[in-house]
Amino acid sequence: MKIAVVILNWNGQELLEKFLPSVVQYSDAATVYVADNASTDASISFIKSTFPYVRIINNIENFGFAKGYNEALKSIDADILALVNSDIEVTENWLSPIITTFENEPNTAIIQPRILDFKNKSSFEYAGAAGGFIDKYGFPFCRGRIFSTVEKDKNQYENSKIFWASGACFFIRYHVFKELNGFDNDFFAHQEEIDLCWRAFNRNYNAKYVSESVVYHVGGATLPMSNPQKTYLNFRNSLYMLLKNLPKNQLLPIIFVRMILDGIAAFKFLLEGKFLQFAAVIKAHNTFYWNLRTILKKRDNFQKRNYYFIKSIVYCYFFKKGKTFDKLI
Repeated sequence: MKIAVVILNWNGQELLEKFLPSVVQYSDAATVYVADNASTDASISFIKSTFPYVRIINNIENFGFAKGYNEALKSIDADILALVNSDIEVTENWLSPIITTFENEPNTAIIQPRILDFKNKSSFEYAGAAGGFIDKYGFPFCRGRIFSTVEKDKNQYENSKIFWASGACFFIRYHVFKELNGFDNDFFAHQEEIDLCWRAFNRNYNAKYVSESVVYHVGGATLPMSNPQKTYLNFRNSLYMLLKNLPKNQLLPIIFVRMILDGIAAFKFLLEGKFLQFAAVIKAHNTFYWNLRTILKKRDNFQKRNYYFIKSIVYCYFFKKGKTFDKLI
């Protein structure tokens, strides 16, 4: 089973200096690639001089996460893709349980390891934690992280099926990635992995959390949580994802409710004086309306009704005080 570990980079020399050594040290079973999104810093010269055996793929411009990977992966020959953020520290034997799971479970197409916080290694990390789910209205959450509440890792989450795996450290069978036509380029960045997992789920592939594989993630190294661009992409891409993947008879009512909830979030930003965040939500909705016809054309005939874990994570978290995953069951 051939594995390719692929790190997407854009002007990330400092991150590569800090985190590429662990990937190289503990990935003997794989071929390591850096896919570069037309960096203007010294990233490429650093790799060539320090890790000459790491293979470099040069994209012609900064395509973002989605298209950046789609373009780079065209030139890779592998059975399994490990898509790894440049701010991930991996651990010894991190690949072994992943390989074993893929070998023993043919219908498991996507895997996420245990993602812990690099800055606080006893806690889960926001982006992925112990595997992701969505509610009826497309709000993502994780075992180990719901909205801003992040849990300590106490081995409370065992290996199990999940709905989505974090793009911070994302394993997928290459033939499934190609069958799904990869990430959606229109997402640019953020939630493209959830969209991909949803499409895989609709075709009866499984995603799984494998706790024996452990990585540490800095998080927000490329785009901080407070950045309005991140707000814009998250709100816009959530609507894109719902429009593409919801069953036809649920499409209008769920998107209508989601838009109301987005409006409430925007008003909250306004009351808090976060004017750029407020503007980002408005821009996200305007872009969604503008691209409605384009995204509608991407719908297929594989939608399933039973995609969500819980009806409303917003209601459970803010009104029922269900701050952790065990309180949702």
